[in-house]
Formats: sequence, structure tokens, C-alpha cells
Amino acid sequence: MAKDLTTSKLDRQNILNNDFALSEIEKAINIKCIIWNNSLYLTKDMVASFFGVEVRTIERYVSRFSEELESNGYTVLKGKRLQDFLNSYVNTFATDINVGRKIRALSVFDFRAFLNIAMLLVESETAAELRRIVLDIVIDTINQKAGGGTKYINQRDQDFIGAFLQEENYRREFTDALRDYVDMGNAKYGLYTDKIYQSIFKEKAKEYRQVLRLTEKDRIRDTLYSEILTLISSYECGLASMIEEQSKQMGRKLNNWELSDLFDAFEKLPMWKPLVISARTKMASRDMALRDAFHYQLEEYIRPLENSEYDRFLGTVGDELDRLMSENQDVLKRLKESK
Repeated sequence: MAKDLTTSKLDRQNILNNDFALSEIEKAINIKCIIWNNSLYLTKDMVASFFGVEVRTIERYVSRFSEELESNGYTVLKGKRLQDFLNSYVNTFATDINVGRKIRALSVFDFRAFLNIAMLLVESETAAELRRIVLDIVIDTINQKAGGGTKYINQRDQDFIGAFLQEENYRREFTDALRDYVDMGNAKYGLYTDKIYQSIFKEKAKEYRQVLRLTEKDRIRDTLYSEILTLISSYECGLASMIEEQSKQMGRKLNNWELSDLFDAFEKLPMWKPLVISARTKMASRDMALRDAFHYQLEEYIRPLENSEYDRFLGTVGDELDRLMSENQDVLKRLKESK
């Protein structure tokens, strides 16, 4: 989906929290910066010059977006920190920034804050071009890390395999309970799978497929994050037990009305609320940042992805998991079939 970084703080922060993409952006831009405390910095004057705008334009943005910029590396240096920075400036440019005037405070942008300004500036064509470059690099970086596509990026999580195999087991318990204790036709399997999906992430299977652009051959469970699979397992395990218990108490199979009432009571249990909110937030936020997939029904739950989340799905642990899963497909298949 098209992103307008000038208006979407969520999209800006998702990029700025992605250290893998920032590293590639830094290499692609390759601008000369001041190296201070092992990081890249630019002064306010340098930022204005790079984007071809007046310093007061940068100051206006700093005033308007101060909280966002400060959280992403913008700062005002004074005292010893200022002197240390000025020394680094001299070492970098072989000239004294302090010539002819006494500086008591200096506004500086680290590389993240510099990109943050680039995402905000609407007066600069240079900033607009940089935004286009940034978006392309972010997409390319995630796709490259995910092996060419993001459909199964969820499987790069070290918790995925365990959650996946566990859910297969509880799925069988649930379908067995529907078979043995519910007096309905075969449509019950799809209907109550959709009910679980809707209860947890407010989408039917068909709607989820559309959001992730899945084909009919793609299994939804293969694309779900480990936390979602675990919560689905909890639903399936709990429902299977309640269906069996109620059927035995009544001495017969449940009809569709009784099963519907049971399900409604089950999903309203207070214990589910924090778990469902957490699952919705993780799924919607990760899919927005990692898959460029927008769950309209979950819009209110979308948050910027933290650095640790990018490392979880794009880091070296995910690389090793990809390799292991690729090499052990037959073993995984046998494990699933043995459950």
C-alpha cells in the first residue's frame, strides 16, 4: 500500500526503528557527517543545506515535531558535550565551527533524526526524493532478509516451530470434539474456525487471505505468528473440553444453537481480553511493518514495531531457522503427522 511519510507517524517510526534498513540507507546515501560517540551527526545548518531550505524552516519543524525528533536522536548540546562535539567536528572537516563566534548551544541530528526530518519536509524536492529512496530500500531489505518474500516471515521466529506443532495437535482435538459431540453437517468445521479467527483478530479466513494476498493453496496457519497460534491453540483446547463436557452432561450431541451459546459464553470470559488485545496488536503491527499488509478491522491496535521485533524476524537467528526448516521439511512433516 502507498505510504505518505509526511503524514504518517506510524510509517515514519516503523522505518526509523528498523536498524537493518537504516544501515542500508546510510550506505546508499553516503553523506559526510560528523563522527561523534561512534555515531553520525549533522548540525542544523548542515541539514538545511543538504535539503536546500532555510535554517528557519528546519527550526519550524523542530518546534512542531520536537517530541518525535528528540525521541529519534535530535538534541541540543551544551557544556562538555558541546565541546566534545566541536572537537569531533574539527577532526572531521579540518576546520573550526567556532570561528568568529562563541557557541553556547548547538542543535544536532544523528542519522535517525536526519532521516526523520527528511520524512517530514514538504518544501524540499531533495527530501521527497530521499523518501522515495528510503521506501524502496526498506522494502528491498525486508524482502531480502525474508528470502525474497514476506509471506512466511513469521516462520523466522524461534518460537514458531513449537507453536505450530502444538496448534496442529489442539486443532485435531477441536475438530474431533466437533465431530463427536456436535450435531451439525461438515460446514461446522469452517464455521467455527472462522468464529475463532473473528474472536481473536476480527477477520474470517477469507478476509485474512485477502489482506495477506494468499492463494487458495496457502495454509493460513503457516503464515500466523507464534503468539497467534498459541492463542488459537488455547481457544481450540478450551472449546473442545467444554463441548465434550456439555454434550456428556446432556446425554446427546449439541445442536447449532447450543454450540453458538457455548461459544459466546466462552469468548466473553474475562481471561481472554488481555491476551486478545496483545495478539491483535502484535499481528496488526507486524503485518503493517513487515508485510505491508493493513488489517482494517485492527487499525486501532497498530503500533510502531520496536527494534527488538525487527531483530526477531530479520536477524541472524531467523537466518538459521530458515536454513534448519529448509533442511528438515521431511522431519517436520513426520512430527506433525505423529501428533
